[in-house]
Amino acid sequence: MALTKIIGEGIGTLNSPAFEAEVSSNQTLTDNSTTIVEFDTEIFDTDGKYDHSTNYRFTPTVAGKYFVYVSIGVSAEGDAQLQNIFGMLYKNGSQVKNSHFNFAGNNARFATATLNAILTLDSDDYVDARVQAADSSGSAIVQPTPYSTFGAYKLVGV
Repeated sequence: MALTKIIGEGIGTLNSPAFEAEVSSNQTLTDNSTTIVEFDTEIFDTDGKYDHSTNYRFTPTVAGKYFVYVSIGVSAEGDAQLQNIFGMLYKNGSQVKNSHFNFAGNNARFATATLNAILTLDSDDYVDARVQAADSSGSAIVQPTPYSTFGAYKLVGV
């Protein structure tokens, strides 16, 4: 039993800093414009490295490789109006990963862009999640929990 306790404690310590955050309420988007997603509710933040109120970014301050994940649920204002969506991960203001849905004339009402990445981060790097969506007759909306989640944790042994 003592061995299990030691191993369990070590895993949590080694995989930090780590965080997970969600969107608490609808975020209306400017049509077809790249926007930082406001993941404003922390589920956990082991070292206080995620900014959930200003820049909505993760700055781990500990160099290493990190597993970063994001899901962004986007809906149109009405049926068959969502033309396309882009979910994006940015590192230091530059796009590093992209997930794209183009509904090619068969517009949808809702879609979720999901991305996973292993990123090498230095002590001063930061990561944020962005979205772009086109709604044929209005503004698309980022949907809150449980549709939109953003998180990261430090990988061990790589």
